[in-house]
Amino acid sequence: MKLYPHIYLAIAVIILASCESTPKSQPDATQATPLQKIVTLDKNFKIASGQTVYVPVYSHIYHHNRQEIFELAVTLSIRNTDLTNPIIITSVRYYNSEGKLVKQYLERPIQLDALASTDFFINRNDTSGGLGANFIVEWVAQTEISEPIVEAVMIGTDFQQGISFISPGRVIKSQNNYKRSPLK
Repeated sequence: MKLYPHIYLAIAVIILASCESTPKSQPDATQATPLQKIVTLDKNFKIASGQTVYVPVYSHIYHHNRQEIFELAVTLSIRNTDLTNPIIITSVRYYNSEGKLVKQYLERPIQLDALASTDFFINRNDTSGGLGANFIVEWVAQTEISEPIVEAVMIGTDFQQGISFISPGRVIKSQNNYKRSPLK
């Protein structure tokens, strides 16, 4: 009997595809991760720059002439683009389509060092935000810095269909007359 390696490969692919992967346990979203430094802002903290950023996100989209819903996982990414200075993220809040607060992600401010980034995740099965969900991210810095990148990545896969896209944040408020500047 002659063995055909491509048959074994096809069987292995089918077996792997049928296996359900166990999701990694996510850290409590209200707690800092090991890469995040919790900071305390006291009266001596002088704000030189800061922003409030609105980030539209989508927990689902419609397809097939709006007859079916395609659920999406959301990753909010916050990236400090400054080459030398940290930023302090003071608040990350998630709102639903009706503008109601769904979740406050930080109990205390966290520091992002120069060129560091952090993320916040919404599971694909969490539809509490709805089609018009959004994040409000607030950050401050003690010096004038280059503007951080705040954006969301949405992704969903079903069988052999997949979709992914980004949604950039938009500054809706600046602190201390902070002017948008290019990367330093």
